Amino acid sequence: MKSKLVLLFLSALFVLSNFSNSLLAQDNSNKFVVVLDAGHGGKDPGKPSKEGYKEKDIALKIALEVGKELEKNPDIKVVYTRTKDVFVDLFKRGKIANEAKADLFVSIHCNAHHTQAYGSETYVLGIHRNDTNFNVAKAENEVIYLEDDYEKNYEGFDPNSPGSFIGLTLMQEEYLDQSILLASLIQDKFTNVLKRKNRGVKQAGFIVLHQTIMPSVLVETGFITNKAEGAYLNSNKGQKDMATAIEKAILDYKNAIYQNVDDFVYQETQTEETLSTEPDEIFKNVVFKVQIAASSKEIELKPYNFKGLEDVTRDKINGLYKYFYGYTSNYTKIKEFQNYAKSRGYVSSFIVAYKDGKQIPLEEALKSTAN
Repeated sequence: MKSKLVLLFLSALFVLSNFSNSLLAQDNSNKFVVVLDAGHGGKDPGKPSKEGYKEKDIALKIALEVGKELEKNPDIKVVYTRTKDVFVDLFKRGKIANEAKADLFVSIHCNAHHTQAYGSETYVLGIHRNDTNFNVAKAENEVIYLEDDYEKNYEGFDPNSPGSFIGLTLMQEEYLDQSILLASLIQDKFTNVLKRKNRGVKQAGFIVLHQTIMPSVLVETGFITNKAEGAYLNSNKGQKDMATAIEKAILDYKNAIYQNVDDFVYQETQTEETLSTEPDEIFKNVVFKVQIAASSKEIELKPYNFKGLEDVTRDKINGLYKYFYGYTSNYTKIKEFQNYAKSRGYVSSFIVAYKDGKQIPLEEALKSTAN
């Protein structure tokens, strides 16, 4: 009994260590790591289609095409959970992403229904909001029954029980905002570029998303049971279209999250700091800062990482690191900080306001009476 407890304790330490390393360690290459997960595979064909379309094959072709395009970017590293028709346990897919210290996890699937339903939808992890979402997640999660030792690997998780989903969101809550951002960008590309029916961004209890500790989404590209949409998804054109849309959404996400962050080493240059002639506007109990950057990874607060700016501060908000320049109750002064940041290259920097330690809208802060 004692040896068993020691073994359990050591196992817990190992899991916690991996979790901590995955959250805090930074890839030495500083590349943006994307893990692409082609749903199903091998003995798990995925959802059935009367026309004989195989979800596992369509998902793999789309995932490989997404990766091929992303790999054209030298600052992006792509990792696949599978590159051929093999069966991969759900918990192993998450493990691959965690060990890669991924910035994103994107799982690609096809939908199915007994009607001629059609359209694309993208999911983030969350307690099911309705029966439809629960049933979609249930269908995807039931693959665990094909795995060896599934009761051990998923600690008795039951895909048929809504109650099993209540604990699934804890690990992903920190990344929910970022996951929703990516899901929204994907749906925007599907809808406005490809003109596919938009079934929205939804939350449901997908085990494969629960296993990851980074922003994660599951994409249902369309219904292979719909005659027209199934044929489209099974075609080279349809797969290329969907892959391009997902790839572009990932690039848009990367640009949004890594706003203003550079990888180059700063070289000292002479830049004149323009001083304002406006009278000081000092606001009681309000602090102004200039947000210059945001990143999903922690960046060392050294001037060479921020174009020579000194005294940059960092806050972690909803799993996202935000970087600020300046700290003052003087609104006139913070505008000088912003102008200087822009002169250094942070052209999209903006002023934020805090009152009693909490961020408030800038307009609200300026409505209060200046001293």
